[in-house]
Formats: sequence, structure tokens, C-alpha cells
Amino acid sequence: MKTLIKIGSALSLVLLISSSCNKNTACGASVVCKDANGAPVKGATVLLYANIKPNVDGDVKAQGVTDENGKVSFVFKLPAIFDVRATVNSKKATGIIKLEEGNTVQQDIIIQ
Repeated sequence: MKTLIKIGSALSLVLLISSSCNKNTACGASVVCKDANGAPVKGATVLLYANIKPNVDGDVKAQGVTDENGKVSFVFKLPAIFDVRATVNSKKATGIIKLEEGNTVQQDIIIQ
């Protein structure tokens, strides 16, 4: 009987350890573009990129277009800090977004 209890305890420990190893590291990023009045901007092109040198854009890591709510979403495997640039017609805006492990971060951008 004691052997069965030890085996059951060991099996429970293995299951606990293996389930904790499957940690969610996905990092979500939502960018919401608004105009100066706070209305959503549909059709804005949003770039997330790594700015390596001042005034020189780094590699574009993600690109998308905002929906009717002014929102575009991205998912990355690991945390990062990205520069954000949103453009629509001749208007543009910039910002920064810091991704957090296991969370979705929202950044509002005002396009003027």
C-alpha cells in the first residue's frame, strides 16, 4: 500500500512539473489608431519595428492595417520593445510599445 502511495505522489509531482513547463510566453500587441477627436481611424497602416540607430528604421517586425474600430493586433513569441508608426493618407503618428510575456498590451496612437 505504501508503494502505491509513493508511486501516486511521484506521478502527481511529475504532472505538476510538466504542466508548469508549458508556460504561455505569447506576447500580444494591439494598436488602436484614433484621430484628434478620439474617433477610430480605419485603414491606417501600422508598422512595428526595431529602431537600431537614430533616424534609421530597423527591420520591420510586423505590419498590419486597422479595422473599422481603428485596431490592429499582433502576436509575438517573446517580449520586446518596438517602435510604432501609423500612417493614413498624408497623416502619421509614432509611438513605442513594450510587449509583456503572457499578456496583450494595447497602445493608442493619435494620428494627426
